[in-house]
Amino acid sequence: MFFLNMIFRSFSRQFKRRLLIAVTVCLSATVSVAMLGVVFDVGDKLNAELSTYGSNIIVQPKSDAVVSDLYGTGDSNGSAASGTSSAASGTSSDPTSFLKESDAKKIKTIFWAFNITNFAPELNIHADAGCSGSTQGSCKAANVPIVGTWFAKTLHMDSGESTVVGVDGMRSWWKVSGTWPKDGGAQAMAGSAIAAKLGLKIGDSVTLDKTIAASDGNGTERNRVKVKIVGIFDSGDSDDNAIYMPSIMAQTLANLPDSVDKIEVKALTTPDNDLARKASKNPAALTQDEWETWYCTAYPSSIAYQIEEVLPGAVAKQVRQVAALQGDVLNKTQAVMVLMTVLSLVAAAIAVANLMAASIGERGSELALLKAIGATDGAVSRLMLAETAVVALVGAIVGALLGSGVAQIVGHVVFGSGITMRPMVFVLVFVLLAVTILVASLSSIRAILGLRPAEVLHGR
Repeated sequence: MFFLNMIFRSFSRQFKRRLLIAVTVCLSATVSVAMLGVVFDVGDKLNAELSTYGSNIIVQPKSDAVVSDLYGTGDSNGSAASGTSSAASGTSSDPTSFLKESDAKKIKTIFWAFNITNFAPELNIHADAGCSGSTQGSCKAANVPIVGTWFAKTLHMDSGESTVVGVDGMRSWWKVSGTWPKDGGAQAMAGSAIAAKLGLKIGDSVTLDKTIAASDGNGTERNRVKVKIVGIFDSGDSDDNAIYMPSIMAQTLANLPDSVDKIEVKALTTPDNDLARKASKNPAALTQDEWETWYCTAYPSSIAYQIEEVLPGAVAKQVRQVAALQGDVLNKTQAVMVLMTVLSLVAAAIAVANLMAASIGERGSELALLKAIGATDGAVSRLMLAETAVVALVGAIVGALLGSGVAQIVGHVVFGSGITMRPMVFVLVFVLLAVTILVASLSSIRAILGLRPAEVLHGR
């Protein structure tokens, strides 16, 4: 009881100094909780933010992937990062190997199905375009890239769940005039470059002709479809040279039912580390424990591997630029925030040490008297530590509450959503502050141990 009375009496005699310690700890706790709260949640936020800029996994027929690896002609490291289609990226030849469009929905059945936020199959072909409508007189026929895809297709899964997928949710940076085409209809949207070349406007119709092998196997024949332009988009890349239409229309034009040559997948992933890089080279080289860790972590390579498991004859590759960007930005962001946390703790330690030293200087006679009447060095040290701990605890609690608010502000300003505050953040911050206060008190404890009651009480 006497010990508690001593602690509370010290607050009234040195209120301003105690208040400064509390404010110092409060500010450090505010910065630490806010920064560490963002650090623990920033991975998901950055992945969600960066995933709005296109797919990060590309699925191709195995034969196409082999050719891409041999000659470096694929999209897995280049155009896919910005959403550029194969047909629009400068390749003039049509694909010769395909995946089944009907198999695409199997992507949502993998272990990390909930991390697959969107996907869209593509059939990239070329066709001769002619116009009809208000621009028919000035329109010139041209061979143009055609991308058959899903725009906002509703898939009904065997589990009874439904999901909407398509390029509508994967091309957030496109500037679209008009509307997106409807899946299954005779509608299309044209890139700004091809629209200018053909003199197309919203509401015009385009007749597309393509030479295909004759049904009897002898010679060739012409297939024709007519679509209405319901939208014109500006992508800022080579997609502006293409016409996008529902996959069923492109398949009809090319006489390739249920066929696609690429599937773009957008997934929330964990940035690569040494284990993920090792697995991406050769999953068979992993130990059993490494395999389980890799397979059960949302690395781009593990998600790609699981996609290959459910899609026959497919190879899934991560878009290296997107994955590298996610990891690089995440590491730098976390490093800055951890550095700010460390600096705030160092500043708090220096401030608390100075304030405690000044407090001991003012209370030298009181502490010397306590030692003179029988108090041990340990008892006096515990008294000073207890006083500082009570003040620091109050400051830490207030700082933790303020830090949570600051983290939410950072989340909404930077990422447009709140930060999920994990209990581990508060535990870690309180442990770090406890260690900081203890380290800051060491010099003060040494000063207490050096006090000689006879000299202090006699004014020496």
